[in-house]
Amino acid sequence: MKSVDDAALERLASRQKSRKKWLLVQPVSNTSMMVDSGRVSMPLNLLMVATLAGELFDVNLVDERLGDSIPEDFSGYDVIAITSRTLNARKAYAIADMARSQGKIVLLGGVHPTMLQDEALTHATSIVYGEIESVWTELASDVMRGRMKSVYRSESLKPMSAMKRADFSYALRSRNAKRYSSRIPVLATKGCPVGCNFCTTPTIYGKNYRFREIDLVLDEMRYHQDRLDRDKVHFSFMDDNISFRPAYFTALLEKMAKLDVRWNANISMNFLHKPEIAELAAWSGCDLMSIGFESLNPETLKSVHKGSNRLDNYETVVSNLHRNGIAIQGYFMFGFDNDSEESFQLTYDFIMDNQIEFPVFSLVTPFPGTPYFEEMKPRLRHFDWDKYDTYHFMFEPRGMRSGKFLEHFVRLQKEIYKGRSIMRRMQGKPLNWVWLANFQMNRFTRRLRPEMYL
Repeated sequence: MKSVDDAALERLASRQKSRKKWLLVQPVSNTSMMVDSGRVSMPLNLLMVATLAGELFDVNLVDERLGDSIPEDFSGYDVIAITSRTLNARKAYAIADMARSQGKIVLLGGVHPTMLQDEALTHATSIVYGEIESVWTELASDVMRGRMKSVYRSESLKPMSAMKRADFSYALRSRNAKRYSSRIPVLATKGCPVGCNFCTTPTIYGKNYRFREIDLVLDEMRYHQDRLDRDKVHFSFMDDNISFRPAYFTALLEKMAKLDVRWNANISMNFLHKPEIAELAAWSGCDLMSIGFESLNPETLKSVHKGSNRLDNYETVVSNLHRNGIAIQGYFMFGFDNDSEESFQLTYDFIMDNQIEFPVFSLVTPFPGTPYFEEMKPRLRHFDWDKYDTYHFMFEPRGMRSGKFLEHFVRLQKEIYKGRSIMRRMQGKPLNWVWLANFQMNRFTRRLRPEMYL
């Protein structure tokens, strides 16, 4: 049943002489590191915007990561809507400035404009704070009337049951669509109440944790199976923390097991030490879990409020997953004040001893809007958003001088991804895309130099 506001919006739309035209833009990143290279994930959040807007407006989508060109002449559009993360904020602002100079309504959304509204407003007509679904009726009405507010922010978040299934056709129209990953992005939950101080999610969603009805998630998966005309579709959950409510997570997996799909997800370790969870995940089609181990130093984990990570569970979690044939993409962060030369050796030993299939190394990056950013602001080397990609050196940790620190950081990556290390870590693993990713990383890490991170 439509709400009063939705019905009023439809009446307003019916009185429009013509449908306004929107251009949705996914900017590429300017960073020099391996971001937006190779195959890229479909921009699920932008597709959800397209799906909403397409009911009332004419919508085109441009994904610059694919090689799509952004027009210099925006005369064919009324609204230019751009999504932005911190590392592509400067690019997003340049596009926004060009559109504003041509008299267009310019909407900026995504994490960075949400975190830095005042900065973003100097480049846009309006900022969409957080998710667009919760402000859509007001925003769409104002676009039709031509009376825009500076910031659209909802006092309450809509339940996820109201979330429409994203229409992928907006992305697949691109002649470069073959560059999209074959993994289909899907969303079951939103939010993460854990509250790590370096994460932007609590700022956007607060302590809210919402989830879709399981049948809606399954219906979406079946839709893509029908669309692609095959059962064995691979899904990537884009959730911040899909396992935060164990009862919901396990119920979802039990029903997914009947679909014959494959899937991967970012997941916290808060209950992966239980062997039955890994067994259920494997049974339901999981072939990879991405886990933020972050650090092997208990003081570091405590300092960033990573309460779900307990060092005494690390090896148990890994063993449970490996025993069930689930590969691990492990994330490790360096640059904390507690880091030392020993930190690199401990990380190397843990990865090699536990045969972590796909280790990912990053430098601690305090992102705008997080408590960690405010804490570290006096020590930050610069505010060049292009380098806020987790691969550039932001500040000098107290435990090590920058030169020595970066030498160890580069050496660790080279050692982990040299040929014999790959063979040792991947021994007994099935031949699949993870092997390919390792050999791509071998080529990449051989080129690394400490100065690249400055």
